[in-house]
Amino acid sequence: MERVSLKVIARELGVSTATVSLVLNGKNQNGRVSMDVSEKILAKAAELNYVPNSLAKGLKMGHSKSIGLIIADISNVFFGTLALHIQNYAEQQGYTVIIGNTNEDPEEMLKMITFLNSRQVDGLIITPTEGGEFMVKALLEKEKPLVLVDRIYPDIHTASVMINNFEISYRSTRQLLNRGCNNPAFISYKQDQVHTNERKRGYLEAMQDAGHHVTDKIKEVSYQNLQEDMDGAIEELLQMSPKVDAIFFATNSISISGIRSLLKKGLLVQKDIQVMCFDESEAILLFPFRVPYVKQPIEAMGKRALELLIGQIERKEKSGQQIVLEAELVV
Repeated sequence: MERVSLKVIARELGVSTATVSLVLNGKNQNGRVSMDVSEKILAKAAELNYVPNSLAKGLKMGHSKSIGLIIADISNVFFGTLALHIQNYAEQQGYTVIIGNTNEDPEEMLKMITFLNSRQVDGLIITPTEGGEFMVKALLEKEKPLVLVDRIYPDIHTASVMINNFEISYRSTRQLLNRGCNNPAFISYKQDQVHTNERKRGYLEAMQDAGHHVTDKIKEVSYQNLQEDMDGAIEELLQMSPKVDAIFFATNSISISGIRSLLKKGLLVQKDIQVMCFDESEAILLFPFRVPYVKQPIEAMGKRALELLIGQIERKEKSGQQIVLEAELVV
């Protein structure tokens, strides 16, 4: 079947392609095409279900008006919400967003970068996986507009948006200690990434400043085997002496998994054991007990990341600006 193009409409009506283009692109303000002909062109376009080839049009102007968004875990409410805000703000600026998911796998990150570049996206917003440094370096060498969000590679200088991971984790740990918890533990992912390490460092320094030892109180779980690892980590912590009386969960997915493990043990959360979580979620809000949590400025993160990217795309800014936004401790 022949694709409906400006040429097809022009041929059907016996007019020039330029005339059809003027009408369908809204450039007939000066009446260069008569009202009668304009109405016939619009009617024929509707009859033939004409859809503008926005990609081809954009490429003629030097860009595709599309961006690629690569996130680490679409099932995580944090990343799902971040993607939603980025998409909303992008649409307001006339951009289409193509979303890819890596499941924290560097091979999937490479596949998504390759795919999105093949779609000629104007730029990329990425929450990078561990081991993806060479991909980011390659993008920078090609001068591809790029923004990292939520996490960075410390040895690579590029535009990024993060939160104050160390400071908010320090404050969250101090909050547990101030509430009378004498032996709080910390559970994080088994990975070597800046945001994870900074949250761990915040916990460690808060404990050390309060004169507490942290031997064996830090547990790590794998992304691929989260619930089983979590059950094991909780079991080990509950058997410690002196007794662990609080747990700081370092991410949203870890928080949900950790509370699930505690409930399976028959423990009364916030009575038998205190918890501190990352991110607000409907699951936490449905619990019959109040859970303190770190509220990340997700909407602002998405908006600032998009602003940095569009600045590179449209204004050719050589942006290496690294933005750090403040998270809020909700108790």
